[in-house]
Amino acid sequence: MRTTRRSASSALAQLRVAADWRAPIERNTKEAAWIKAVAGFMPEAVPSLLAEDAQAGMFAMDYLSPRSFEGWKAQLQHGDVLPATAAEVGRRLVRIHSKFARSPAAAAEFATDAIFHAIRLEPYLLATAQAHPDRAVALEKLAETTVRTKLTLVHGDVSPKNILVGPQGPVFIDAECAWFGDPAFDLAFCLNHMLLKCLWVPTAAGLLLAAFQKLSETYLDGVDWESCQDIDRRAAQLLPGLFLARVDGKSPVEYLTEERDKDTVRRVARSLLVRPPDCLAEIRQTWAREINSIG
Repeated sequence: MRTTRRSASSALAQLRVAADWRAPIERNTKEAAWIKAVAGFMPEAVPSLLAEDAQAGMFAMDYLSPRSFEGWKAQLQHGDVLPATAAEVGRRLVRIHSKFARSPAAAAEFATDAIFHAIRLEPYLLATAQAHPDRAVALEKLAETTVRTKLTLVHGDVSPKNILVGPQGPVFIDAECAWFGDPAFDLAFCLNHMLLKCLWVPTAAGLLLAAFQKLSETYLDGVDWESCQDIDRRAAQLLPGLFLARVDGKSPVEYLTEERDKDTVRRVARSLLVRPPDCLAEIRQTWAREINSIG
């Protein structure tokens, strides 16, 4: 059986981005731990872990052939936006969050605050705060809220590029940022890409906004560890910060190259940071109006 391998040598201390961005290389061990945790109750949502050497920071997992497992990002790029896929991503994500909600064992195993700060909070929210000093207080507050909200096991990089659509539905990969913290981060991080891709694939903007709605509603319907209104609000208030970060943080999306598109993101995100939305539906409606005005 063919395998793919991840090792400490591939988990670079200096990540390949234009800005200086350093991350702890021990994150591979937490990725393997996240795969094992999810495989214990929902094996169809993760690759099979075949072997692991925790000391060396290496593990081997099933090779998922592109003939059977297509990247969700590639599907979205080609305008192949299926509501069923978005719904299943939301359904599987909320099942993971529900399974480990308020778990002392998961909290102990994934106490990876330093890794999460280095890979997510600093290069996204805090670096963006430096780029937009007049929004720094709002962005720093979002980082503080995320840090102190310890509720469940978070993947940390739920992006379409890290979701493969296979015969049994979506498969999550690349959980190097696994952390016991705020599930609103996973939800907002994923939904952020539905918004950004409206500018990348404008002909599919309506479908992408429908996917945004389907994913968020399906996810929120499954929340059982807290009020769905609470996590809806946290995700909605976090999302503008992540939105702005993908043009002015340390990890800008590679497909937004036109300044007019970046300025559109900046204008909407900065406005939402000043007047934080109460729910994700408000963001979808705001972005829909913006997209229609561009069209």
